[in-house]
Amino acid sequence: MNLGTCRALASVLLVTCSVVAVAGATHRVAWRAEYKRPAVPVTYPKENPYTPAKAHLGKLLFFDPILSGSQSRSCATCHSPSLSWTDGLPRALSDTQTSMPLRSPTLLNVGTVPILGWDGKFPSLEAVTFGPITATNNMNLSEAELVKRLAAIPGYVDAFHAAFGNDAISRPNIERAVATYERSIVSTPAPFDRWIDGDKKAISEQAKRGFDIFNGKANCAACHSGWAFTDGSFHDIGSATGDDIGRGQFFPTSKKLKYAFKTPTLRDVARRPPYMHDGSIKTLAEVIELYNRGGIDRPSRSNEIKPLGLTDQEKADLVAFLETLTGEPKPVTMPILPR
Repeated sequence: MNLGTCRALASVLLVTCSVVAVAGATHRVAWRAEYKRPAVPVTYPKENPYTPAKAHLGKLLFFDPILSGSQSRSCATCHSPSLSWTDGLPRALSDTQTSMPLRSPTLLNVGTVPILGWDGKFPSLEAVTFGPITATNNMNLSEAELVKRLAAIPGYVDAFHAAFGNDAISRPNIERAVATYERSIVSTPAPFDRWIDGDKKAISEQAKRGFDIFNGKANCAACHSGWAFTDGSFHDIGSATGDDIGRGQFFPTSKKLKYAFKTPTLRDVARRPPYMHDGSIKTLAEVIELYNRGGIDRPSRSNEIKPLGLTDQEKADLVAFLETLTGEPKPVTMPILPR
């Protein structure tokens, strides 16, 4: 190859790289607009509006082990504020200290999710409360016994009156109070949010490349979208095996919902290992490798999941980006429980 040919080729490569860089920058501007944190992250439903008294009562109930059969476990046992509102275990533990089938999901931004549970069995946040309380393999306490326990404590009687007037201590009011408190559990602003708001130095150049890969080549944003990084839906990503078929148990004729589980938020994701609905993956690097392989190729696998061909550098860039989604932990004061 002569000198003239080399110069011509170099010129073509330079122009090509410039075009790619401009295109990437243009895409990045458009992508960033989709992740803007709202001024009011969570709204309260008309049928259960926020009141301070209701939120206070919900907090008392959330942290009180009186909600379990043995009176040794509370909602906060599986959803600890010190662990980004999960428990750090591969599988949650029951009231009898046996492993449950699923990992405890984080409650961060739970008020933004329309359907809850790894398989979507709960139609609202209010509907979640008594699921774990009354399950014999979870908190193992009957509704009647819980109401009886609370009614025997003057402090709870007063708290229910403050929150609901003359309404008695009841299952619907317990559900409303706990859900009101849980809607206040919102992820704090992270370095990523400062970058979105215009601070160019808030995240590293490697993390910015990871953001581009997240939205482009890796296609993560197909499911982990919006400021909370979840579409709130259910997908088979090609990881689950065994008898638990997720959302498919409610829609047995659906090909795509077999092995489909909830898309979790990615907020604070670096602080919340292990991963997947069953806690089967230990690190973010391993999660990315699963997606890179494309998971198990089967009819139920989401159309968005396919082998990616990521390089080692691109995988590292993705991890660097995901680490920017962790905000400063918000201090939570433990309430003084009525007794």
